[in-house]
Amino acid sequence: MLRFKILASVVPLLAAAVFARGEIGSVSHPCIALGETSVELTSLFWTAGVHVAFTDDPARATVRVQITEDADAADFAVVDDGLGSETDSCQANPANRLVTIAAQPVDGGPVIYLSTDGPADYRIYVRSRSFSQREAAALIVGAHNGQRPFPFQAASL
Repeated sequence: MLRFKILASVVPLLAAAVFARGEIGSVSHPCIALGETSVELTSLFWTAGVHVAFTDDPARATVRVQITEDADAADFAVVDDGLGSETDSCQANPANRLVTIAAQPVDGGPVIYLSTDGPADYRIYVRSRSFSQREAAALIVGAHNGQRPFPFQAASL
């Protein structure tokens, strides 16, 4: 009877571990490489170092991101629909920065106002099958730890 109780208590734990491992290992998250650092979105809230939130009220925003229709006018462009996009540009390494999108602002984290109108702290151009405009905005703001922009080199995918 004791063996049955131990087995009954261990099976759910094993199932949870297998599910969690499958969730972490098999899900591909948007990621960008900036120099030696990579910035990746994660759905695991507790692992993220940067938690961004979005707002529809420009007065509540700490960072404004404008969606542009011209890649040349953008500070950050994501175009990955071609055959040559790199799928392994953000392999796990110690310099990874994990970013998550929170439903509400977390501990003074950045709050992003995303619009097609200016003024803006960042301008993004997104034409992608794997990145949404919100994800691209979260990545660029997360890459700078929620701070307002400073001059940087273009990101590579």
